[in-house]
Amino acid sequence: MNVDDVVLSFTPGTLTILNVVLGLIMFGIALDTSPSDFKVVAKHPKPFVIAILAQLLLLPIATFLLTLVLPVSASMALGMILVACCPPGNISQVLTHRAGGNVALSVSLTAVGNLVYIVAMPLSITFWGSLHPTARHLLREVALDPWKMLLEILLIVGLPFALGLLLRAQAPALTRRVQPFVKWFSLIALLAFIVAALVGNWAVFIQVLGIIVLVVTVHDAVALALGYGTAVVGGLGTRERKAMTFEVGIRNAGLGLGLVFLFFDGLGGMAIVAGWWGIWDIVAGLILAGLWARHTKRRTGSASGDATGRTALETAS
Repeated sequence: MNVDDVVLSFTPGTLTILNVVLGLIMFGIALDTSPSDFKVVAKHPKPFVIAILAQLLLLPIATFLLTLVLPVSASMALGMILVACCPPGNISQVLTHRAGGNVALSVSLTAVGNLVYIVAMPLSITFWGSLHPTARHLLREVALDPWKMLLEILLIVGLPFALGLLLRAQAPALTRRVQPFVKWFSLIALLAFIVAALVGNWAVFIQVLGIIVLVVTVHDAVALALGYGTAVVGGLGTRERKAMTFEVGIRNAGLGLGLVFLFFDGLGGMAIVAGWWGIWDIVAGLILAGLWARHTKRRTGSASGDATGRTALETAS
């Protein structure tokens, strides 16, 4: 079986539901975003500059190189590129908290990062995909128009994000009531969609399970290490390094899976990579955060490892 020739199909009604779920995810992220999140980045831009360089430049480069050395098909390679070009996942904040990292920094990076990725994502996917020696023909086959993709992402992702910011600003009391419901409903709906995509195409998935597990595990480990490494090189503190690790290593693969069906006709290798990534990065993130918290608590008596409670951001000038 050639996974590049496999198309995972969903009905038009299912794809409409997917659009709504993706919109709800971005709406929920916006409801959880305050003006202070943007102010933190404006006041202390260094961590954001490091994070955005790691996510928009270093991660795609590392991913591109991985697709050349790992035994992946063209559609799997394009799936890896797609995931690398997705915005950070919102669960990064949960993992940062579990690991004793700087949650305020994580929240700020996710908020501003999602805003940047609305424009950067389609351009980045097109750029890196078109450079790949085997995957670029797939872009030609689906006739991907980055500007059309940008327009649709603005409608599906950008508009709900803007509406969420507006609602939070105009009706904070209502926002506090609906935000937990929107957050958990959209997360559960997205996980259900990922599981349905894998189970509904189980015969295809099981045939490439071994290589998919290897590829996603290596790719995810590189992304996490890249986040930590860039924070170290950038001279950030321990808690900021933890936040940066998850901001770079945790991608919104659920959004990526949705894009596979919306713009790439459910291409098999892409969908399977994005679907499995959406499951594995949560598992890997929880394991890493748990180990990190245990090690730090054993060494310092606190999961954060900061007895003073002050962070590098608070002491920076």
